[in-house]
Amino acid sequence: MKNLLAFILMALSPLAVQAADGEQDSLTFTIIKENPITSVKNQNRSGTCWDFATVGFFEGEILRKTGRTYDLCEMFVANKNYVDEAIYHVRMHGDSRFSEGGSADDVLSVLKTHGICPEEAMPAPGTLTGDSLANFTEFFSVLTPYIEAVAKSKAKKLSRQWLEGYQAILDAYLGKCPELFVYEGKEYTPKSFAESLGLDFDDYVSITSFTHHPFYTSFYIEAPYKWRPSLSYNVPLDSLMIIIDTALDKGYNVCWGGDVSGNGFNRQGLAQEDVTPTQELRQQRFDAWDATYDHVMLIYGKAKDQKGNEYYLVKNSWGEAGAHKGIWYMRKNYIALNTTYIFLNRHALNIQLPCLDN
Repeated sequence: MKNLLAFILMALSPLAVQAADGEQDSLTFTIIKENPITSVKNQNRSGTCWDFATVGFFEGEILRKTGRTYDLCEMFVANKNYVDEAIYHVRMHGDSRFSEGGSADDVLSVLKTHGICPEEAMPAPGTLTGDSLANFTEFFSVLTPYIEAVAKSKAKKLSRQWLEGYQAILDAYLGKCPELFVYEGKEYTPKSFAESLGLDFDDYVSITSFTHHPFYTSFYIEAPYKWRPSLSYNVPLDSLMIIIDTALDKGYNVCWGGDVSGNGFNRQGLAQEDVTPTQELRQQRFDAWDATYDHVMLIYGKAKDQKGNEYYLVKNSWGEAGAHKGIWYMRKNYIALNTTYIFLNRHALNIQLPCLDN
């Protein structure tokens, strides 16, 4: 969701990573658990980490459940989600966030409501504007003023023509979403294709851990890019971490949304925290904007360094950036302190969660 090119530095050797305090540490990692994932993708100059990470999560879910590898279309999701976001923004008369960003819940809503298509059924990201990867610089410079003019219009009554014009901008930059397409010799609509993937889209839940709402209840997280009113279930921090570990041990991956703006997040593939994470410190940082929600990635395994420190294996969406070709080693203490929410299959949970239906 940020200017990703500023994050990509000269790659270091596979075993050498630059520590957050500028010190050079040589770390050797031993993989403890590694669940299957699909290939690393590159969101490039687009604020679509939420899209790439969650689509990758669902590709992993299909792989886990059926053994089949799919390359699903992130730009289909972006096109449909930006329509949903625009309609919501207009209904709110501009009093909501409108941006490139989003959350895992947005991808789930698109899959349930609109379906999905394979990557090959739409133009490759960036190609319509002469780029080789997604580039939203011009796109959102055109899109944002358009929708703000509609949402904050002085008109007493709006026509529906604004939506046709808005859709035309999306289609010009992202490609038009197909109504019908052929995949492996069979014709599909986006809805029928989604239904063919072997997933139950009612199986997926969002979980968080904050004290400004009661534990064991659901609430709407008050965070940037969480424009869609989707519920997250609130649990204590130790329960959140147990849920992640249990899911991974059971073979389930976890989509992670949180903060990567602090010094502990290294652009070369490492994330560590010097402080001890506590429930109180998490809340203080969240309330003070010291830790916010600005990135989404996919947790798919566990590792240890030579000192016995525990890490999560995390797939990023910045291509093969960093010392580990697109994979980040994130210390458990970093995840504990900087998580805004996790998103996963409810069958991976080790506890019963009431009140989770959005």
